[in-house]
Amino acid sequence: MSEYPGLKNYLADWAGDSETRIAVSRTIEAIAAACVDISALVARGPLAGELGAEKGDNVDGDTQKALDLIANDLIIEAMHNAPVACLVSEELEEPSVIKKGAPLFVTTDPLDGSSNIDTNVSVGTIFSIMPTGQNGDDPCCLLQAGTTQLAAGYVIYGPQTALVMTLGDGTMAFTLDPRTSEFRLTTRVVEITPNTNEFAINSSNSRKWDGHIRAYVDDCIAGEDGPHGTNYNMRWIASLVAECHRILSRGGIFLYPGDIRQGYAMGRLRLMYECNPIAFLVEQAGGAATTGIQRVMDIEPGKIHERVPMIFGSKHEVELVEKYYAGLNPSHERPQLFRNRTLLRK
Repeated sequence: MSEYPGLKNYLADWAGDSETRIAVSRTIEAIAAACVDISALVARGPLAGELGAEKGDNVDGDTQKALDLIANDLIIEAMHNAPVACLVSEELEEPSVIKKGAPLFVTTDPLDGSSNIDTNVSVGTIFSIMPTGQNGDDPCCLLQAGTTQLAAGYVIYGPQTALVMTLGDGTMAFTLDPRTSEFRLTTRVVEITPNTNEFAINSSNSRKWDGHIRAYVDDCIAGEDGPHGTNYNMRWIASLVAECHRILSRGGIFLYPGDIRQGYAMGRLRLMYECNPIAFLVEQAGGAATTGIQRVMDIEPGKIHERVPMIFGSKHEVELVEKYYAGLNPSHERPQLFRNRTLLRK
């Protein structure tokens, strides 16, 4: 047995004779093949053209870069080699029909973090694989909670190109071998440490946060003199894949809450192709993902581009943030129970 088994062989062993697993395996292989091509483009940078050039806005008003559209086209093309009924993409207003009657559908952010393309910061591709159910040609069948996911993952294009995925039984990582263009299993079990002293949030929006998040961050910043009794580090990359990869590697918590800015009441991350797959990966690695008041994967989507607040990472830290949501009102007034001792201090 190879020390680093290839993705195709690993999936073949996992799938066995199961029709559903074989379909999932074929779909992951197709996505991985497209991501090898995307990785090559990212690695070439300006030699591949103006990949960071603005090409308009997507359905949610986010700026589309040239590489966003190229990556989207590559993923769609790859899906024609998989048992996929349709594809939901950040870059498409409506689902793209692939093969009517196929057993699966895929949701994807073809190029997460595209605002960082020209700065040589890690970007990635996020995907989720779900069953079409009995009404595979009905668009409503796409609106499923994240708990129905069969597999999910991302490919991160950084110093190494890595595929991190879950098949519903733990989280694992594959590294792309540039000599063979094959993903090889390099970490069989990815685990998130339950405790952390590192948080990631865009603090420039602090004046727009509600009291729950403001109180939590204030108490983190207070360090060892504050209620948490420890000094925190703060991180912010503005690339969901890069943020998740760091947390999977060494723990931490990521927060993208809703705030009072116009259009940000429910945050900016999309449930079906950003939050659900990341939540699945994180939970399978021993972490947690919440909106602050609800488990992300329990949310029943009302539309394919629905946004939700997203907080994920080390389990105990996520649970701590949930206590802030339960114990503080939105105006940042601490209830009498916590006036003198805060949430943690006796």
